[in-house]
Amino acid sequence: MTKSAKKTTAKPDTEALTAAMATGNPAARMWLDIMTESTRFVSERLQNDLETQQAMLRCQTPADLVQLQSEFFRRAVQQYTSEAQRMFDIMTEATGNTVKDTKTSTKRGYDDIPV
Repeated sequence: MTKSAKKTTAKPDTEALTAAMATGNPAARMWLDIMTESTRFVSERLQNDLETQQAMLRCQTPADLVQLQSEFFRRAVQQYTSEAQRMFDIMTEATGNTVKDTKTSTKRGYDDIPV
């Protein structure tokens, strides 16, 4: 009897792969952080949109609908503003780390220059 080949459906260890990529290239870490944050934000916004649509269907009066839409837009602007700040922070941190890595460890002291 012959043995049948078993197919493995194991998922690759993405955390180890991500860590290896980030170690070799700091820019890769920044892009991974940006993509992770973007995915989280879009998921959250889509969930809020769905909840708002469901609430709109339950509105009994036009005044309720206007109130709901007003709250939705206020909350959306607040969320987009805080997300832009988070993205700015991620990019600032990555840029700072990149600049820090490019500096040489051999600094010249300017005290040794004769006047």
